[in-house]
Amino acid sequence: MEKRPVFFLCIDIIVTNYQVPKMKMRKFTYIDLFAGCGGLSEGFTQSGLFDGLAHVEWELPMVNTLRHRLIQKWEHTPESAEKSVIHFDIQKTEELIFGQWNGESEKIFGATNHPFVKKYGLRGLIGERDVDIVIGGPPCQAYSIAGRAQDKNSMKNDYRNYLFESFIKVVDEFKPKLFVFENVPGILSAKPGDKLVIERIFEAFGAIGYEINVPEKLKDTLYTASDFGIAQKRDRLIIIGVCKDSGLELKEIYANIDELKTNKLVNVGDIIGELPKLYPLEKPKKEKGKNISHVMRQGQYVHLHNPRYHNLRDINIFKKWILDDMNRKSTHEKLEFYNTVLGKKTKYGKYRNLEWDRPSPTIVAHLQKDGLLFIHPDVDQARTITVREAALLQSFPLDYDFLGSQGYCYKMIGNAVPPLMAEKIAKGIYKVLVS
Repeated sequence: MEKRPVFFLCIDIIVTNYQVPKMKMRKFTYIDLFAGCGGLSEGFTQSGLFDGLAHVEWELPMVNTLRHRLIQKWEHTPESAEKSVIHFDIQKTEELIFGQWNGESEKIFGATNHPFVKKYGLRGLIGERDVDIVIGGPPCQAYSIAGRAQDKNSMKNDYRNYLFESFIKVVDEFKPKLFVFENVPGILSAKPGDKLVIERIFEAFGAIGYEINVPEKLKDTLYTASDFGIAQKRDRLIIIGVCKDSGLELKEIYANIDELKTNKLVNVGDIIGELPKLYPLEKPKKEKGKNISHVMRQGQYVHLHNPRYHNLRDINIFKKWILDDMNRKSTHEKLEFYNTVLGKKTKYGKYRNLEWDRPSPTIVAHLQKDGLLFIHPDVDQARTITVREAALLQSFPLDYDFLGSQGYCYKMIGNAVPPLMAEKIAKGIYKVLVS
């Protein structure tokens, strides 16, 4: 019998914790907004309980990745994948919904979108079909505490603060039974225009006939990825809204999702421990125009499991950081280490290693710039994590391809919703829809 990698064994165990009743299952439909590279879509589709009608995303590498996944895994034709994954700026919500893209839109998007969608929009694509649920998570940078700390105006003037308004317009047009609005915990305290974003969201959804938890209780809808068997401490706010005329109960939906949590903690070693090892060269080299610092000495090649280039100084720093057990040291000691090895005087250190016996910290889009907060736990490998390792820690399947530059792949993975978390949310919602 073929030995399955630890990653798949973990997922097999986790998924079997929840058994869908043995009956002919009706599939429900969804629209995915701010779809990214497909984390939410993958989870909802992987559940076997939902079919995606449309996925809207602005950044082209993510669009290409999601289209490729629909073809590769979910048996879409290239034509249907191009048609259903809509490359468009959701801020132009009226054009998105009703089509008739103007000359500027044509110039920007060219042939990357199906002509039918250009002419008739989401409304034409959906036709007479019911949309049971709208899912999505507007970009979180404007709401994140880290993002606000780095902006002189605390992101108050960032247009992304108001992208939820486009989400609401789509919900209002298609009148789904419910929606899932995912975002970072920082949205609870974000206050552009001197009014809490969550108060604006609560009022706006109420005005179109949808109920969400009152702002004071939204903190109760914070979920951690590790509670769903994901090797990552990633906190996310899951705002679920129900149509007031649907008869659905928010309390029951959240209770069903809570039932799908697991007590089994999945750690970094469980997920990436058996991947091929990538060791540093004594002397970095150039190969086919690229600088190479690490090589795989044995094992089978895994797609996207290629480390960043690291110079000898960084390789030695990574080794010393792990050998000196710097993760356990005080903030002052970590800062002193950083300033000493780099000859700097700064108040912010930038090193941290993952640990085999713990979940990973939140996989972030900053990985696009560097991986210094994601040093691989094996001192002998002395490197930061690969794109494939980041994806696995996010619970993306091993066969999930990401299209784009290495840096952009890190970005889209860091921005994604963990598919396994999305799958559990989908199953909790489904139980209420069929009851």
